[in-house]
Amino acid sequence: MKRTHLQSVVALASRVLFGAGLVVSGMTQPSKVIGFLDVFGRWDASLMLVMAGAIAVHLPVYRWIEGRPSPFFAERFTLPTRRDLDAKLLSGAVLFGLGWGLGGFCPGPGVVSLGGGGLAVAVFVVAMLIGLYATARFEAMLSRRGRAPAKADVKDLKELSSTR
Repeated sequence: MKRTHLQSVVALASRVLFGAGLVVSGMTQPSKVIGFLDVFGRWDASLMLVMAGAIAVHLPVYRWIEGRPSPFFAERFTLPTRRDLDAKLLSGAVLFGLGWGLGGFCPGPGVVSLGGGGLAVAVFVVAMLIGLYATARFEAMLSRRGRAPAKADVKDLKELSSTR
C-alpha cells in the first residue's frame, strides 16, 4: 500500500504530539522516571497522573476506532491475537524494565531526548539499537535452526528494529 500525503502528515503530527507530551510530562527526565520507580525511597508519583491521563484519552478513542469497519489508512485492522505468556515475552519485559530502571529512559523518551543532546541519552539509544539488532540476529539464527516460535515474530522484530 502506498503512503499518501495525508498519511505522512498525520504520522508526522502524531509523532510531534507524542514527543511534546513526553517532554511536557517529564518522561524525558531520567531523574523523574527513576523517582517514580523508587517506591521504597523518594517516590515521585506524578508520572502516575501522566499514565492516567494517557489512558483517559486513549480508551474512548480506541473504542471508537475499534467499532469502525477498518482503520482510516488501511484496508483492515492488524491486531495481535496471541494471549499467552512465554519465556520470550517475559524475558523481554524484564530486560525492558531493567533498562528503564537503570537508564531512566524507555525507547520513545530516549529518542525524543536525543534532541536535547547529552552523552547519557546517546549511550542509551546506541545500546538500545545494538540490542534490537542483536535480538533480530539471534531470532533469525533460532528460526534457521527451527527453534523460534514463528517466522512472523522474527519478521515483526526486524520491522520494529528498522523503524527505530
